[in-house]
Amino acid sequence: MGQYVIDAHAHLWLNVDTVVNGSPIHPMEPNRSRSIFFGEERQMLPPYMTDGQNTAERFLSNMDYAQVSAAVITQEFIDGVQNAYLQQVQQRYPDRFFCFGMPKGLQGLEKGIKEEAEQLIAHGFKGIKIPAARLPLQFLNDEMMQMMHLLEDKGAILGIELMDGDAQVGQMEEIIQECPCLKVAIGHFGMVTRPNWMSQIRLARHENVYVESGGITWLFNDEFYPFPSAIRAIKEAADEVGWQKLMWGSDYPRTITAITYKMSYDFVTKSKEMTEQEKALFLSENAKRFFGFGELIDLPYIKNMSE
Repeated sequence: MGQYVIDAHAHLWLNVDTVVNGSPIHPMEPNRSRSIFFGEERQMLPPYMTDGQNTAERFLSNMDYAQVSAAVITQEFIDGVQNAYLQQVQQRYPDRFFCFGMPKGLQGLEKGIKEEAEQLIAHGFKGIKIPAARLPLQFLNDEMMQMMHLLEDKGAILGIELMDGDAQVGQMEEIIQECPCLKVAIGHFGMVTRPNWMSQIRLARHENVYVESGGITWLFNDEFYPFPSAIRAIKEAADEVGWQKLMWGSDYPRTITAITYKMSYDFVTKSKEMTEQEKALFLSENAKRFFGFGELIDLPYIKNMSE
């Protein structure tokens, strides 16, 4: 394996108190590690995070312990819009984090999202996130396409998650045809456990489209660690689009309610089904190149008290 690890899909927030498609998502009292999530009680954070805050400093502690040099911070409607906090994070830790901005009007496909994206880029965000899986099936309208041209012109990255299978793949093909120089990161490994997931992976046949594996341990949670079917799926995707187009992502912190942060990638490092060069590409080199990380911090291994 290579010396460094980069997480291409993680989340940060100070507080989650939002409404998605009319359903509230908010922390519970007194145990603020749990949330009301679309009407159900869910363990949103590891139980010791009792204040509900998923901060950069806590994540950096996890990253340092797990020897993860840098991370890409994405956004989702269920997090609430975190632009103000993530702008501070980007400014405070520019060598450790790449943060996506997300237009506030995006959830309702409101007018003005192009201008809002332009403001976010002006404030230092190098990418814009679109959780298309939570938007109407037909999310691509004239203003959305104008925003794609803006991202292409500004050299900003589009991070996007799509509905299961090929439901929105045709719209992505239209975006890629209109904006061939736009850099795109497809999330959640194409929703790999759902039918027709490979249709999303094949988007990475286009030069500037990559795929990240955020949430892959969640998608294979029923099988659990060390996720042999996830390894097979990664290899299948690599056979389709090449190892140079795939990036590891954890979907921190929700995934670490079931496993440790290090377990979210060391099932790859311990696999005998991948070469050391394939692991290095998947775990660090592709993300470093795609997101433009500079010199990465070298993190030593620290022994546990139990060792």
